[in-house]
Amino acid sequence: MQEVSRSGITAELQLRALISDLWWRVDLLNSDILEEEAKAGVFDVRQPTYPLLALNLRARRDNLISTIYALEERVKAAQVAA
Repeated sequence: MQEVSRSGITAELQLRALISDLWWRVDLLNSDILEEEAKAGVFDVRQPTYPLLALNLRARRDNLISTIYALEERVKAAQVAA
């Protein structure tokens, strides 16, 4: 049986907790985007009157999602290595 270090398990749990927290923040950003769109009455990003704040929130959300996917790949790689 392969020995697993305690720090490896702790790091994996911390990484999973971080991923979970980031998904929660993505949900918050999604609701903020919808709120801004509703305030402006514009839901199409291609419209020139689309709210600037919603555009910025979308960019932030997309960056978080990219980060989450990278972290999930790191977790998978750590599991394969263990």
